[in-house]
Amino acid sequence: MGEAPTAVQRLAGFAVDARAGVPQEVLRSVRQRVLDVVGLQLAAVDLDTSRAAMEFVASQGGVPDAGAVGLSDRVPAPWAAFVGGVLAHSLDYDDTHLPSILHPSASVVPAALATGERAGATGAQTARAIAAGIEIVVRLGMAGYDRETNNSTFFEHGQHATSICGAVGSAAAAATLLGHGAGQVADAMGIAVSMAGGVIEANRTGGTVKRMHCGWAAHAGVSAALLADAGFTGPPTVLEGRFGFYEAFLHGRYEPAELTDGLGQQWSVPGIFFKPYPANHFTHTAIDAAIELRDRGLRPEDVASAELGVASPTVRTIGEPLEAKQQPETGYAAQFSGPYVVTAALWGGGGLGLGLGDFTDDLARDPARRELMARIRVVADDRCDEIYPMQFPAVLRVRTTAGEQLEARVDSNRGGPQRPLSDEELATKFRDNASRSLSDEQVGEIERRAEVLGTERPLSEFTDVVPVGTSTTVRVASDGGRRVEVR
Repeated sequence: MGEAPTAVQRLAGFAVDARAGVPQEVLRSVRQRVLDVVGLQLAAVDLDTSRAAMEFVASQGGVPDAGAVGLSDRVPAPWAAFVGGVLAHSLDYDDTHLPSILHPSASVVPAALATGERAGATGAQTARAIAAGIEIVVRLGMAGYDRETNNSTFFEHGQHATSICGAVGSAAAAATLLGHGAGQVADAMGIAVSMAGGVIEANRTGGTVKRMHCGWAAHAGVSAALLADAGFTGPPTVLEGRFGFYEAFLHGRYEPAELTDGLGQQWSVPGIFFKPYPANHFTHTAIDAAIELRDRGLRPEDVASAELGVASPTVRTIGEPLEAKQQPETGYAAQFSGPYVVTAALWGGGGLGLGLGDFTDDLARDPARRELMARIRVVADDRCDEIYPMQFPAVLRVRTTAGEQLEARVDSNRGGPQRPLSDEELATKFRDNASRSLSDEQVGEIERRAEVLGTERPLSEFTDVVPVGTSTTVRVASDGGRRVEVR
């Protein structure tokens, strides 16, 4: 008898087996996630960081084999995946798996679309690769979830599990689309482990580098698949080995059974949470609680003081340092601020309750909003701790100027299995995001073309209608350096 397959070999075999088909429920969920990601990319195309990413990519040159939102010219597939991942994650509006606290689609979908376009894949091949890649990301993250502390060990180490695990799942998706057998898919995943990274400190104290994480994970995944195609190999014990993935990142603290138990029979994909609001997921129940109090008649000017109770591990992200969270300098910083989202929800917003228009630099600095934010503090709540991280609960307690004590408690997140978004709500989110860049006719055409996913029609029927026609030009500066304009 031969040796038992290693963890990466079993995951690679699962990815290859998915080529033959995945459950209809999973396929339906993948189509929804692809549209969600594309909508987010279209909404993010004009961000400064998006333009920086596009300028960087446009200056790299290479074989033009895949498109990317924001670029009219095709670029090498790894760079198309990079742009796609940057845009998908930049608004902090992408899907989340709980309790691993991973955002799997923002790297896997761009990696698969870019590789599928390069490889001439069908919609069905691409959707199945995405399904397998997302499932692998979730399993890698769940193996690093500590059930004793109810928290991600990655997160406790300051690591962004989304980008770290996303690189490996993206490699699996890309390698299957290139037609690799299980051995080469395992090699691609093993190569991607050496490319994986991401530090989460920007959530606390600022910086836009987090927006790049899913782009780099997607780029790493596609690059790893192409390197495996060229002949590079990865270690067969890359996950469980003495100097492998879990030893290197988590000092050997992980649960091996999460990687392979029920593999191919139990799918996490349909249960991954869609985000109804464009803010850090830890803030969403706070938004719901504030909306509830607003619906009960509470006005911003009625608030004398407020206390937002959340799970202990989330306080440092949305409540510390408190002075910074009460005075966010940008709309992006406001997405990670408990005081801001409560304030915005009490004011009333767009989209599905709060929309992208509620997170602008001007609103973050608005004196009236800052005056209210100064009266809101964020604290740990014992009941929230009992529920976290299966959900991200919150309780909002308000003392009014009239001396009343009000409370709203929300224990489960909207957008997950307990409170799913309807098809129409998901469509509303997509249209609201996509219409920031495209006409209603163009948005409708993308929705119609999404039916290609899951069929044997060419993926290009979908991807050809997605890129935005910005003009990219590379010019040579007077000092001889290469500079890029995106306009």
